[in-house]
Amino acid sequence: MSRIPKAKTDEVVEDMIDGLFSDDPSRQLESATKFNAFLSSHEENLPIDEIVVSEVVPRFVEFLANKDNTELQSAAASVLVCISKKNTEVLIDHGAVPIFVHLLRFPTGYLQLQATGALGNVASASTQSRDYVLRCGALRPLLAQLHVNKHIMMLRMAAWTLSTLCCGQPRPPFHQMKAALAPLEKVLHFNDKEVLSHACRAVYYLFDGSRETFQSFFDAGLVLRLVQLLGYGSPSVIYLAIRTIRNLTNVDDQQTQLVINCGALRFLANLLTRNHRINIKRVACSTISNITAGTKELIQQSVIDANLIPILVNLAQNAKLGIKETALCAIVNATLRGSYAQIEYLVKQGCIKPLCDLLICPDRRIISVCLDGLENILNAAWAEKKIEDMQSYCQLIQDEDGIKKIQKLVQIVSYEIDRKASKILQTYGMIYKG
Repeated sequence: MSRIPKAKTDEVVEDMIDGLFSDDPSRQLESATKFNAFLSSHEENLPIDEIVVSEVVPRFVEFLANKDNTELQSAAASVLVCISKKNTEVLIDHGAVPIFVHLLRFPTGYLQLQATGALGNVASASTQSRDYVLRCGALRPLLAQLHVNKHIMMLRMAAWTLSTLCCGQPRPPFHQMKAALAPLEKVLHFNDKEVLSHACRAVYYLFDGSRETFQSFFDAGLVLRLVQLLGYGSPSVIYLAIRTIRNLTNVDDQQTQLVINCGALRFLANLLTRNHRINIKRVACSTISNITAGTKELIQQSVIDANLIPILVNLAQNAKLGIKETALCAIVNATLRGSYAQIEYLVKQGCIKPLCDLLICPDRRIISVCLDGLENILNAAWAEKKIEDMQSYCQLIQDEDGIKKIQKLVQIVSYEIDRKASKILQTYGMIYKG
């Protein structure tokens, strides 16, 4: 048996290790408890290497499997959880994971909690470790805890561990994780910020972008609940929920309509006007951009009838750059997909000004979006043979110094921007006018 060198630590002493390998259960428990206390007192700088190179880890795994001594099991579980924070491979190598999975079914709450934490630590280490935990059958007993357990610490730990099982690339196959949908919907009604955050994160990673998965989410009540959580009091929960909603609106028009039917527009308007978190506003604008990339009916319902265009125009003019960009994308998508009457409405709401203002933005991607928007507006007037409207739009662009800005863009070393700028100037005879 190899030992922990005394030179490397003053606190792990010889008799502690000897006690672990004693045949006396009371001495085993005493030594295991000392190890637990030692690791707890050194949590910031755990001497894991010294412990791993000794033979104590397989001994603790042996104790973990000793169902006749729950005190010893609990002490061993605590030690192994500490070790799993820094070295998960050793738990896998010595067969601890299947035992922890078995302990998820154990009637003693403390062992369940420790087992859940250990499995979460292992699953979070790598995709391979995550898949190993799943192969060991952890999902079903973990979901059972979300169904039946009402202890807040257990719910938090179980929700976190489930989120670790859902994340990573490649993601676990949806058919393997589908059983998690109903428990997650239940947990998402629990009024605790930490539980909700972990559950929302799990839902985010579970969604693979397919129609089939969307339908499963919808049937399980997850779409409705995520929309409702946009009105929750915690910004972190709102952000995690809206990230998934944004992805749900990026499937196709039918699924987007279902999200709208759940009441998403009212919450999105509130987030854009009353929430001060930049990351939330950006994702909210991005969600609306997904909607305006759809049909004319969606544009009418999502941005015009819901009175979101004035809000988007205001953000495109006055918000910070990251929000301006996503607000502009929502507007420009509407100029591309909308009817002429809808584009007229956009112009009347003042969308040309921010499109011209940001032509001098240092971000070429934003410049390209602005050029797209201006060209879409002019193209719509031309297609409808609305010459007076087109002249009026050109005048609005000139009034915002848009022509001069577009002329300068022709000189930029970017083929895409040069092409778009030149096309506007050449097609509509706007060079050097005004």
